[in-house]
Amino acid sequence: MKILGIGNAIIDVICKVEDNFITKNNLTKGLMKLIFDEKEFKQLFENLKIEKTISGGSVANSVVGLSQLGNNVGFIGKISDDDFGAKYEEGLKKEKVNFLYSKKKEPLPTGTCLILVTPDSERTMCTYLGTAGKINEKDLDINAINESEIVFLEGYLWDEGGPKKTFDKAISLSKNVAMSLSDKFCVDRHKKHFLNLVQNKLNIIFANESEIKSLIQTEKIEDVISFGKQIKKHLIVTRGDKGAMSIFNNEVFEIGVKKNLKVVDLTGAGDLFAAGYLHGLINNFSILECLDRGTEMSSKIIQRIGARL
Repeated sequence: MKILGIGNAIIDVICKVEDNFITKNNLTKGLMKLIFDEKEFKQLFENLKIEKTISGGSVANSVVGLSQLGNNVGFIGKISDDDFGAKYEEGLKKEKVNFLYSKKKEPLPTGTCLILVTPDSERTMCTYLGTAGKINEKDLDINAINESEIVFLEGYLWDEGGPKKTFDKAISLSKNVAMSLSDKFCVDRHKKHFLNLVQNKLNIIFANESEIKSLIQTEKIEDVISFGKQIKKHLIVTRGDKGAMSIFNNEVFEIGVKKNLKVVDLTGAGDLFAAGYLHGLINNFSILECLDRGTEMSSKIIQRIGARL
């Protein structure tokens, strides 16, 4: 197998609602709310008609993108043996992704992101991690890790306890480890641990500009470049309308953005950029070609709703 992703297995459940549903449930239109109480989450679902379900999660989105580009890929994420768990597994298998987790009935249900679409097309999200965040080292497929060229982790999954042990074990068994820093909130919350991972344990790091600046506590892109050269890893930084850069072997490679795009939804831009870049890497593209393929994939996804091409 070329690439094995390990991440939060979250099923996206898309429902159309009126504006008053958002107000009535104390949600803020356009933002994401994390819900920790299963009962509260289930109440939101009552009387809603499900339009569509998609097997999501950040690394899962990247892995599907890699599969669509013709690569042999797999994914490990914790789900429960429930209705959404079955839909999640089926959704990945439809995309020709090897789903390498044997589901069983868990105390918590399958992780779910409820995406509420109002008549103005705005998306308001409510995420309940459920059993996804309870992953532990016993959930790993050791053979799959050993046989993969790259194991791809997501910062969203990292947490003390089970997830940390999962990361440590996966890293110790991998030939090459890639990780996305995922979100500035994750970086700020786990700064010391993430810095240790980036400096000492990872081979390939994906971050956007605000995440990496937060990690090394700087406002200057020049400091990011110096840091990238100093760690002697493969650091890829997406910079929004400034394009993207890759710092590798003491060299800096840069690419601009594609022009004249009709941007409708930024969901999945980073996930699909990583898919394109990793596709280039495992197929022996040059660094500039990797950046170009990443940019091409993210440019396509931001012109449609959702994180699937």
